[in-house]
Amino acid sequence: MEPTIAARALSAATEITTTALSGDDPGTVLGSVVRHAAELADADLGLVMVRADDGHVTVESAHGEKTAGLLGLVLPAESAAGTVAAGGEPIVTEDVTSDPRTSRYVPGELRSYGPFAAAPFGKDGRQLGVLTVYRERDREPFAASTVEMLTAFASQAGVVLALAEGANARHRVTLYQERERIARELHDVIVQRLYAAGMQLDRVRRRMRKRFAGADGARLGEAIDQLDQTIEEIRGTVRALRSPDPEPHAPEPAATDLAESARAEVRIAGELLGYPPTLELSGELADIPAERADHVRAALREALSNVVRHSGASETRVSLQRDREGVRLRVRDNGCGVPHDVAQRGLRHLSERAEAAGGRFFVNSSPSLGTLVAFDLPLR
Repeated sequence: MEPTIAARALSAATEITTTALSGDDPGTVLGSVVRHAAELADADLGLVMVRADDGHVTVESAHGEKTAGLLGLVLPAESAAGTVAAGGEPIVTEDVTSDPRTSRYVPGELRSYGPFAAAPFGKDGRQLGVLTVYRERDREPFAASTVEMLTAFASQAGVVLALAEGANARHRVTLYQERERIARELHDVIVQRLYAAGMQLDRVRRRMRKRFAGADGARLGEAIDQLDQTIEEIRGTVRALRSPDPEPHAPEPAATDLAESARAEVRIAGELLGYPPTLELSGELADIPAERADHVRAALREALSNVVRHSGASETRVSLQRDREGVRLRVRDNGCGVPHDVAQRGLRHLSERAEAAGGRFFVNSSPSLGTLVAFDLPLR
């Protein structure tokens, strides 16, 4: 490489590296790479093509007067660019459309060019793409030394893409952590408050039913139903926020202290029942995976809700146990049982939760013996 060209190439490479490390948009940095490469090669067109898993290459950045329609252009793995991107040797030729090494699969958008040179780039042994330059047909071919310069700039493109991948991964991790925080606030704070408000309204409606006119009682019932629906919608939002992230190395949601959650649910139920339910805790409950803990908490909340709303019980016992098999929840009351005319939506949802998570859910209920709700969930 001529000393003057070498000095210009070094200056350009330094500029590109500084820009890439400053966190600029990767597309902008790739544009700088291909612009400098095309100018130093005295080319009419420069392209950066990124390789996909199946070997085809896609134009990600272009520089030149005739770039319309080139961005997003896909070339097959068997094309010259695809072959070079796959780890083949750099290519330089007088005519891209007639040289047997390059003439196959030249798209119509590039057939007006003759002289052609290409150099692959990658990172940590992984082939990422190819940097290509073109000249119009009536111009001189590229010198062999051009490939040396192209190879230097191709490595710059590899660094840019590697940095972009790292930035995207960090962004996904940050986004996932924020989603988990929002989900936990929705579930542990907002849902709990709505649940308590709905239960209080229901208790007011049942105690003061005779004092309400029919229309007022109906409106209060509708308000309670809307709260129930809102709680279910928020739970759906929480499940969506906690859905598996496509990044395989994203962190798992933080484990949940299920014992503390159970105490909070029982405390709310006790305020509404007028007496504190008995709570028995057994085993290590402080490190339950968040998704599993949500299932158990939903089962406990639904069971206690039914006790408050329908049972008329004077005694309620909650047992939460962790053993080698998983987590076992039992909620027993000495009330009148689950009325036949009561909507079973909540219990049906718990049955579906248990089935989807590989667990078991059942209810035993009678007017003379009260109600037992059981929810068993494996942790593996």
